[in-house]
Order: sequence, then C-alpha cells, then structure tokens
Amino acid sequence: MKETGMQQRDGSGGGWTAFLAMAFIIVGLAGIFGTYATPAPLYRAVERETALDAALAAAHGPDPEAAIEALKPRLAESADALLPVGGDMEARIAAERRAMRARLLAEADAAATRSRWIIGVVTAMGTAFGIAVLHAARVRKD
Repeated sequence: MKETGMQQRDGSGGGWTAFLAMAFIIVGLAGIFGTYATPAPLYRAVERETALDAALAAAHGPDPEAAIEALKPRLAESADALLPVGGDMEARIAAERRAMRARLLAEADAAATRSRWIIGVVTAMGTAFGIAVLHAARVRKD
C-alpha cells in the first residue's frame, strides 16, 4: 500500500488526529455553554431586586395598586406576593425579597449541577471516543 499525504504506516493519520481533537473540542464547547447558562439566575435576581425596589417606592406613591400592577411583568411570580396592595407593604416586600433570593439561589444551584453533569458526561464520552479511536488505530496497525 502506498503512503499518501498525512497517512502513516501505523494507521494514525490526520483523520484520527482530527477525530481525537474533536472529542476534546466538544468538551470545551460544553464548558463554554456552562459559562452562559449558570449566571442566568443571578441576572434574574438582580433584575427582580430592582423591580422590588421600584415596588417599594410605588407603595408610598399616590396609586400603589396601579403602580405595582404596572410592575407585574418585571416582578414575575413576586407580584403574586405583593398584590393586592395593603397592610405593611414594606414587610411584605422584605419577605418576598427573602423568598425570591431563596428561589433563585435554588435555581442557580440546579443550573450549576446540570452544567457539571453535562461537562462530566461529555468529558466521559470524549474520553471513550478517544480510547476507541486509539484502539482502532492499533487494531488496524496489527
């Protein structure tokens, strides 16, 4: 058999190298995905804190019910804890602030766990693929 281009006698030509490189690239891509997915709860918490600050200011305004109703899209599920307006709004907003932080902290923990699992599984798959490629190269050599 005639040797061509990147093909070597031991069966580990450029094609095998590319396959092995792709195994590690996939792991890297999973890691990059994790950097985008895991901060999402933090961004939502910051936005919700701002909305709760606006609700606190609105509670002291001329028409707190309408003002908080207008904030409903930004407050999301926190709006249910604040509407209807009445009672000690400062205490209600403080209680919702604590509950919202707990919910988003749990969401952040879940996102981090999912990201770790994804990276772990993809790493294991990349490792298995790399082993299979090297094994195939050795078998072909024999």
